[in-house]
Amino acid sequence: MDWSAVTAEDLVDALREVDWSTPPRPVPEFFSRFTVPRSYSKWTSRLKCNLYYYRTNYFILIMFILGLGFLWKPVAILAAFMTGFSIAFLNDSFAVTFNEKVTRTVRQFSPHLAAKMRPPITPVIRGRPSSKRSIHICGRPRWLFVLLFSAVSCMLWLTSCSLLTVLWALLIALLATVLHASFRTPNLKARLNTFREEFRAVWRNYSEL
Repeated sequence: MDWSAVTAEDLVDALREVDWSTPPRPVPEFFSRFTVPRSYSKWTSRLKCNLYYYRTNYFILIMFILGLGFLWKPVAILAAFMTGFSIAFLNDSFAVTFNEKVTRTVRQFSPHLAAKMRPPITPVIRGRPSSKRSIHICGRPRWLFVLLFSAVSCMLWLTSCSLLTVLWALLIALLATVLHASFRTPNLKARLNTFREEFRAVWRNYSEL
């Protein structure tokens, strides 16, 4: 795949729609080989490829650095987890999986309440489902949970520590992510994984016809 032709918007859309339930890449592979990119185009291509391939590792790295920065402040650690959930809810697969697990757990205690938590039926247009699928969590639109968790995390950040400390911890986490993605040499697994994701996307679009 030619990552130099992939725009930032395409990368964000791919990260939003990709399945995040897969485990992170092994640590030896994550810190395997580092080289300096030869040109600006090589650097941007490598950056996009690594951000997509090691997405779960970078998410864990950011949350670890945020939690490490507030090790002696439990409220700040809880705020970091709430921030991570608000970001994770933006991903389609995570939101759907979270909704299914919560609904399955509630069904064991109250089937009637679990029935109310089902997402609304997708409208059918000319014999096929609508292409714009709306993600729901516990029967409510996803954006409601994103706003709720974001508001709670902001309140926890404000009550636990100064915003300057939060910004410094976040800046260090993002800088570590960009540096690793810039110098980590894409391996054969990353390229094969990219081709596999492309095939799945093409097959999914073909099956919907």
